[in-house]
Amino acid sequence: MPENQEVLLRVDNLCQYFKLDHNTVNKAVDHVSFDIKKGEVFGLVGESGCGKTTTGRSIIKLYDITSGSVYFQGQRICAGIQSYKDAIEAAKKEKKSCSDSARIAELDKLIADNKEQIRSARYDHKHTDKKLITQIQMIFQDPIASLDPRMTVRDIIAEGLEIKGVKDKEYIDRKVFEMLETVGLVREHASRYPHEFSGGQRQRIGVARSLIMEPSLIIADEPISALDVSIRAQIINLLNDLCHERGITILFIAHDLSVVKYFSDRIGVMYYGKMVELATSDELFKYPLHPYTRSLLSAIPQPDPNYERNRKRIVYNPVADHDYRSSQPSFREVYPGHFVLCDDAELEKYRKRVSQDP
Repeated sequence: MPENQEVLLRVDNLCQYFKLDHNTVNKAVDHVSFDIKKGEVFGLVGESGCGKTTTGRSIIKLYDITSGSVYFQGQRICAGIQSYKDAIEAAKKEKKSCSDSARIAELDKLIADNKEQIRSARYDHKHTDKKLITQIQMIFQDPIASLDPRMTVRDIIAEGLEIKGVKDKEYIDRKVFEMLETVGLVREHASRYPHEFSGGQRQRIGVARSLIMEPSLIIADEPISALDVSIRAQIINLLNDLCHERGITILFIAHDLSVVKYFSDRIGVMYYGKMVELATSDELFKYPLHPYTRSLLSAIPQPDPNYERNRKRIVYNPVADHDYRSSQPSFREVYPGHFVLCDDAELEKYRKRVSQDP
């Protein structure tokens, strides 16, 4: 993929926090940043509960994000304000105990700037172009839970067009039949209900429901995790064909690294709500730098009994693997296109490791 490829989606310091009670906040996604280029497949991987699905749901506006911004086709479609509120509160607190007139003037400007940012974020959030949002569609993880059992396949697939305001029944039927054939089903399936299909067929219905809106970006949230191995390959090949034939960009969320390697151009690795590493698929597997990434890769089984007999798992222990007492980590570019969450000492260690690797 060309390096100057147009950026379709940009996620900037996305935070999605959920308040559990008065004193407890779950930081499901914490300051995650990445971009997805037009026409590429971007893999998002990590263990269960790391925030992958929450990231996808936040991008498509199923949640109101806590802070940060999401830009799609150059327009801000999601905007959170909590970080601006925190900055204002901190500035007001410092102002109360400050006697330096110059510093007070700086704090007043900081407060005014953050208030303006809040106004801008609220305006963008309220005035998001709904037609633009429909160009992002999602394929959900559970193919049966995401399909209404009381609706026929025709109604399920056509629902997006009807919400959009399309009233021509013949046009809708024609598009539904076209989508069914595109995903490997037949017209006769349109009159059936979800419970009459296998898991793989249900997932194809979910793909058809997304495709009928002619999206620019599809968020595929673990679309194969509930399927048999042979059916997984069919769904992956279907998504791969859609990507190449229709130029659709895909955010592919999964925990199976072997599948992600085959399917993705670039891969982001998440751990406990944070992005810890981001690189091209080949680079990530050739030079895994973050200890968590190395641990994930060591868990991939291989179809070789001799290798499996001697395979050693790498256990990731954040306390033992990192020393952040003197400095906090940040997301840094170790070398062009390869980003890792690290501090200064780790950055030098990673760069040295890459330079010494043949």
